[in-house]
Amino acid sequence: MRTLRPTLIAALCVALVLPSLAGRGGPDQGQEVAGPLAILPHRERADAVNRMLRERLEDLLPKLMRECGLDMWLVINREYAEDPVYLTLVPEPVFAARRTTILVFFDRGAESGVERLTISRYALEGFYASAWEEGGSDDEQWARLAEVVAERDPARIGVDTSEHWAFADGLSAGLRERLERELGAEMAARLTSAQELCIRWLETRTALEMEVYPQLVQLARGVIAEAFSNAVVTPGVTTTGDLAWHLRQRFSDLGLPIWFQPYCNVQRRGELPADGAAFWGASDAVIARGDVVHTDVGIRYLRLCTDTQEMAYVLRAGESDAPEGLKRALAVGNRWQDLLTGSFVLGRTGNEILAAAREKAAAEGIACSVYTHPLGFHGHAAGPTIGMWDNQGPTPVRGDWPLHASTCYAIEGNVTVPVSEWGGQPVQIKLEQDAWFDGERVVYIGGRQTRWHLIR
Repeated sequence: MRTLRPTLIAALCVALVLPSLAGRGGPDQGQEVAGPLAILPHRERADAVNRMLRERLEDLLPKLMRECGLDMWLVINREYAEDPVYLTLVPEPVFAARRTTILVFFDRGAESGVERLTISRYALEGFYASAWEEGGSDDEQWARLAEVVAERDPARIGVDTSEHWAFADGLSAGLRERLERELGAEMAARLTSAQELCIRWLETRTALEMEVYPQLVQLARGVIAEAFSNAVVTPGVTTTGDLAWHLRQRFSDLGLPIWFQPYCNVQRRGELPADGAAFWGASDAVIARGDVVHTDVGIRYLRLCTDTQEMAYVLRAGESDAPEGLKRALAVGNRWQDLLTGSFVLGRTGNEILAAAREKAAAEGIACSVYTHPLGFHGHAAGPTIGMWDNQGPTPVRGDWPLHASTCYAIEGNVTVPVSEWGGQPVQIKLEQDAWFDGERVVYIGGRQTRWHLIR
């Protein structure tokens, strides 16, 4: 599968580089983990984020508003209770809403485009025109919003309310009540849920974002490759907890925020999981020779998230490679990935993709569990749910969302395979690799693991 080059990052000023990952080459298909990898200082990160945001606001948002049939979109939130979409709509270095912050998007038609206004105390210069003189009272702010809406007379006004999607439910009850009161009954009757627009906005990746995304994924995979080595792990001494905290510290040292605590565990011959356990492996063990080690990490960089799970083997004395049974098990995991991604069809729902993939796996005798999710501004992001670890059947509503082009996913799940060298004891291969659906095929945007990491 082809990969994408991070040319946007290459075009920017780079002050920090990750040289220690160069040449480590984490296992994947067709692409080694590149090195050295650039990590931008914060000022250049802001420039990159704002360049991507401008493309989204000017090119993507008008298309999505028309696709969803909305004439106006109101995003209204307060400090400490931000709407989930808010920070994806405002430029760096905005960290939060300030007091009550109101964004107004009005579609003036294909020729004039979408008007972007802020009715707030603090300007968002270069991205939103201010429609209110800063410094007035709360009552004046709301009265001005009512005027702006009345002047434009939209037929359908989207607001962020949803019964089922947290991403589209950012308008608090108090703000909704105030909005309806200020608009008046006739205009308030035009309010409708912007659920579809919120999800489409969050799930859709642009061309510039897809220039950047491969480097984010390779940064995460590169740190995993470094951690799964004797530079970090001393068999018989290092614990799974040590390894997890090392990963967290390493990302912190590199200025790469994580969105969940890294997780590590081991499986070993002679130690079987508890009956009915969904996930196998001890997360409170000293890493020993002959162990299978697994980790799960996710970073956030340039407002985009990664989510990666990979596997390592700790060589026994006299070994130079993983046992053939473990190699076969990993190959089965890769085959499961192929069956899943081969089931991605434009317009097919998450539930339909799940059913198709599981049917194919069963036909090949592969014991698998699928819990793949969208990826983007959030780690567990907006878009179709494709199985859940505790539900391998249909997921109502979120699993019924259709697959769209230009969307990203963490291809996540596991397979259970007996290992001959372990006396037929099964091992659980837990993989998660980040991928992009372009409308026709799935592309691993930073490579995928096809060979064992080896700890000597």
